[in-house]
Amino acid sequence: MNFEELRERLPIYTTQQKQALAVLSILGIGFSIFLFVTTRGSAIAQESPKPVISISPINSTIMVHVAGKVKKPDVYPLLQGSRVADAIRAAGGALQGANLSEINLARVLNDGEQIYVGSFTSTGSKNAGSTRKFSGVLNINRASKSDFDSLSGIGPVIAGRIVTYRVQNGPFMAIDDLLKVAGVGPKTLERIRSRLTL
Repeated sequence: MNFEELRERLPIYTTQQKQALAVLSILGIGFSIFLFVTTRGSAIAQESPKPVISISPINSTIMVHVAGKVKKPDVYPLLQGSRVADAIRAAGGALQGANLSEINLARVLNDGEQIYVGSFTSTGSKNAGSTRKFSGVLNINRASKSDFDSLSGIGPVIAGRIVTYRVQNGPFMAIDDLLKVAGVGPKTLERIRSRLTL
């Protein structure tokens, strides 16, 4: 079969038919490109993972133990973000003689925490300008220099050493770790042990 025979077998198109075929071909190619681009873009969008947003419950509760000079010492459920003042209020408030000046009432509470409300004790006679000492229990990992200084047998120098030791070495793991601080001996520790907590 030569070229002439092939040409005779093919249908003869008019100019209008050829133009229509050209337009349809261009439209077909354009539509194919459009489908290729849009399906490829959506496939990429589907492959990318969606970010996971974790939202913690706003009203989660924590448990706080309130003890010492309060009306109703007990363990109380409080809303996350509650303050020390809220815990004392939940325990019915402080009793007369409670030493609230040694407690940061604005501090945010943590789950499982104990709040101990201590009392004032007087030493010396009233006329001799009595000094007031904190008689509550001190958390040795949170107490300040002045807190330690308020303990019997611990002066400002040793109180400063305790705080410095804690800053340099991290939190105390046991009450007996205070023996590692220069100036705190076994007798001193035994005298104040009942006033200390972790």
